[in-house]
Formats: sequence, structure tokens, C-alpha cells
Amino acid sequence: MPKYTGGEIIAKYLIKEGVKYVLGIPGHGCLAFVDALFQNKDRIKLIQPKQEMSGVHMSIGYFRVTSQPLCVFTSIGPGAINTAIGLADAFVDSFPVLCITGNTHTHMRGKGVLQEIERNRDSNMPRILEPIVKRSWQVNNVKQLPTVMQRAFNQMMTGRMGPTVIDLPMDVQADALDVEIPDPLERRASGKILGALEQIKKAVELLKKAKRPVLLLGGGVVTAEAYDEVKEVAEKLGAAVVVTMMGKDAFPNDHELFAWSTGSKGTTVGLKMTSTADVLLSIGCRFADETASSYKDGVSFSIPPTKLIQIDIDPHEIGKNYPVAVGVVGDAKACLRQIIEEFGDYARNYQKTDYFKEIQKEKKKWFEFLDEHRDDSKVPVMISTVLREVRKFFDRNAIIVTSSGNVQAQMIQELEFYEPKTCITAGGFSTMGYCVPAAIGAKLGSIDIGKPNRQVVALVGDGDLMMTISELSVAIQLGLTNIFFIVLNNHGWIAIKDLQQTAFGENRGYGTSFYDKSGNTYSPDFAKIAEGFGCYSEKISKKEEIIPALERATKSNKPIVIEILVNRDFPFTGSPACGWWDVPIPDYLTERRKKYEEEIKGEKL
Repeated sequence: MPKYTGGEIIAKYLIKEGVKYVLGIPGHGCLAFVDALFQNKDRIKLIQPKQEMSGVHMSIGYFRVTSQPLCVFTSIGPGAINTAIGLADAFVDSFPVLCITGNTHTHMRGKGVLQEIERNRDSNMPRILEPIVKRSWQVNNVKQLPTVMQRAFNQMMTGRMGPTVIDLPMDVQADALDVEIPDPLERRASGKILGALEQIKKAVELLKKAKRPVLLLGGGVVTAEAYDEVKEVAEKLGAAVVVTMMGKDAFPNDHELFAWSTGSKGTTVGLKMTSTADVLLSIGCRFADETASSYKDGVSFSIPPTKLIQIDIDPHEIGKNYPVAVGVVGDAKACLRQIIEEFGDYARNYQKTDYFKEIQKEKKKWFEFLDEHRDDSKVPVMISTVLREVRKFFDRNAIIVTSSGNVQAQMIQELEFYEPKTCITAGGFSTMGYCVPAAIGAKLGSIDIGKPNRQVVALVGDGDLMMTISELSVAIQLGLTNIFFIVLNNHGWIAIKDLQQTAFGENRGYGTSFYDKSGNTYSPDFAKIAEGFGCYSEKISKKEEIIPALERATKSNKPIVIEILVNRDFPFTGSPACGWWDVPIPDYLTERRKKYEEEIKGEKL
């Protein structure tokens, strides 16, 4: 039987799981593990994010393209805590990543060694991450590692997915054990969770009777890869298909039944369909406040009288925010397949119905609304104009990555996606700093699934970019091409400024624009910074410059940064909010407070 150190056990198990990359920053707290990676460098590659949080975001971008999790490692202390935002983002959006954090030698716990947190509890760092991971382990002996590794992957990859953490003391990394590396499948659950047949039959009965059926698609549809089943159910019923942020690419956005998004960042068509549905089939959706317009009755949803059929892998979500007519616990793909089988030959000639004509009419009104709002002549250009030019230029299967900010909200409302796993965005944790590293992960994933020339596009605001701009170095180090970082520069955190002005008054934007000491708006020159990293870069500000700049950039054979100065004059900074979002108004803003107090009376919690 071979003898392996703790670090080697982990490295060799990762290889058996098909993990191609580990991402991290070496430090004294993980040296023995890093040396084990050196021992296995021909079979597993080390990638160097410049901040540990970014390593997690890269891993999630990679998973969302490949469905294969990666491993992030850190040293003790600050490096481990740096992963917190990335892990929380993954936890909220239910994506798997394995995080291995170095820690104090077991025999030195409580001594206050370099970077140990021990005043309340010896080696207490893992407790910081406990609330934001699906499961964590603090290993005390190398003998635990083989089964802990299996359990970590089982937890990550089954049921409602999520991140896991293994806290790995320095001595456990270096200690050795006579051991055979276990087969991952020896302890792995297999198969899909089916819905209870009685509930499936009830759901089908309701759907057959529905006159205004709506399918609401959440991120669970994408994770379960239930795209074909969703399309088949929608077409059998002639149902309007509405998406959440995480389900944006779960259904072709140019399909005649697609009715865009609902919620506080919704569309007029999506809100109309979901608020007037008689039966709503929700699949893999949490009904978070943005989707539900802060639960104000009749804005996003009218439940009841709308009858809700809720399918979710996690029983915790069933009925959590709205009462259900039918609650089905199970895998989205498997449950939809059961529904299709129960339908049998049932299908409507939906294109002849008044309901279908209404969907088309409401979509037309939404597009006309966008056209009226968009002014392509403005300089600097509106984000809305940029999105339209981006969609014209890039391929239908291009991956587009966004994170928190105006561009994300407008992506949901305006940008079409045609294929699954092409919309990657920071969802429920609304994470800034996500976009650049997630795009790098998505590009790596595209290469590994045999699509090395697929375009990956990060649409990133300047405030977001400055949180993780250092990761441009990784794109250069990896020699990535056909990856575009389109920087929408409005000299501030303007999504929040817009919220201040909308909620509190147009003179209330404060602390959200970037100024120098003379009172002039301030911005670094991102195009020059990108050039310093080794990227191809340009800076532009007009509509007619966008596509020519992208055409020139495509020939560069380098990572590409196009800095676009975008309009910062309210209300041309973003797009109008169509739904409702509960933003409390201070009591001293008397008239606005009165209106707010009336509005919140409509919330149904």
C-alpha cells in the first residue's frame, strides 16, 4: 500500500475527481499542500489569482460552463478570510467549490501562532466561514482525509449544491499515511430525485385547467439542465415563460413564448404575465425580494388567487415566501419529465388563443418602451445602446458575464440570450468584483469543453472593476484569447446613486460619484492600466465607435479591454425600474415617507 502525506491525499483525490485546476496563493500555512501539488503538477495545474476571493469566483465561472467543480486553497488567516465573499456568493446561488484553508498545527492550537485566531476558541477561523458554506470540516488527523474528501464532494455535488470548506492544519498536510486513494463513486449518491406522483398528478390537473399559465424559471433549471423539458411543457400549454436573474438563459429569449423578467428589475410584459397568471409553475426559484417586488401584492405576483405549483430540490424553499397549491420536492429535470409523461398527448394549439396574442402585444409594448427610452445620439453613450451593439457584434453562443450594477439590471431587461449556460451573473448575493474573475473561469471552462474560440464577454462597471482589476494578470498569464472586458465607466457607483435619486430625490445622490479634491469627476485611465497588464485596450464614448473597436480588438490575439465612457446624467444612466422594491424612506423626507408608508401596506408577508 502506498504512503502519502495529507497534502498528497488531497491532490490525488482531486485528480480522481477530474479536477484540472487548483487556485490559490501559497503561504506558510499551506506549504506542505502546495508541495504536494508540485509533486503532481503534470496532472493538476495551479492557477494564481491575486486575491483569494477571485479564485472562488473563477471556480464558479468555470463550473457554470463545465458543471465540474474546482478547488481553491489558502494559507492560514487573512487568505482564508479573503474567500468569504466568494463563498457567500456561491452559497446563495447554490454553486459548488471546494475551499481548503491552511491552519495552525494541531499541537500548537491556542498559542497564538502567526495568523491564528484564538482568543475565543483555539484555531477559530473556520467558524467565520460556517454560515456561508454547505458543510465544513476541521481535520485533526491525516487518517480523516480520505473520507472527508469524499464527503466534501458528496455535499457539494448532490441535492442543492453549494461550497464546502476543509480546514487543514499544517502538520496534517505533512503527516503521512499508508492508504489507497478512494474511488469517488464508492460513496456518491446517484440518480435524480423524483416528485411524489400524487403531487405531479395534481400539478398536471391544475395546468390543464389554466387559462393564463406562466412558467417561472429560476437558477435550478440551469443547474438541472432542464431546458428541453421546460420548452416542451411551455409549448404544450402555450404558457408565458418568465425568468429570474439566475434563470435568464434557461429558455431561448427569442422564443415566441418568452416573456422576459418579473420583479423590481423586471419588464412590463413579465410583470403583467406573472401578476395576472391563474396558475404559476415555479421551477428552481427562491422567490427572493427582487423577483417578488418585495412581496407587494399584485406587482410581481398575486398569490392567491394565483395558484402556485412550486418545484424545488430543497424542501426549505417550498412555501417559504408564498403558499402553494402544489409543492413538489425533486430535481427540476426529473419532475418536469414526470409532468410531460402525465400530460401524455395533451397539447394546446396555443398560437390561436387570445392569451398568446396578449403575450405578443405586451412584448411589443415593452420593446417600444425601450426604444423610446434609448437615445443613441447621447455622448457619452447610454448603457442601453452599448448592450444593443454588443448583442449585434457577438455570436449567439457567446458567454456574457455581469455582476452587481446598472449593467446587470439592464442585461435582465434588454439583452437576449439564446443558449443555456451563456448568461453568467452574480445573483442573490449581488457581488461586486465578480465579473472579471468569473469571466476568466468561464473562458477556461470553454476551452476545457472543446470550445476554445468561444467569445467570453465581461460587461463590468468601473466601480466593480476596481475591486478585482488585478485579475487581468491571470488572463495574461494563461494566454487567454477571445475574452473581452468591456468597462462601462460612469465614474462612480451610479446604480446606487440612481437608487438614491429615485427614492430620496434627485438632489440626494451622495457618496456614490468619484471626485477629486477640486470637485471634478475622477477616474483612472483603465485603457492605459490594461495596456500595462499586457492587454489590448481602447477607450471610446460614442455608439459608432463600439463595433469598429471590437473588430480591431478581435485581431489582437490578446485579452481585450474596451473602456467605454457611459452617460452619468440621471435618468439616462440606467433603465427605469418597472416593479417595486422596498427602500425605506427617512422620516424627515416627509412627503416621500408618507407615500412609502402607504406603499408598504401592500406587502403581503
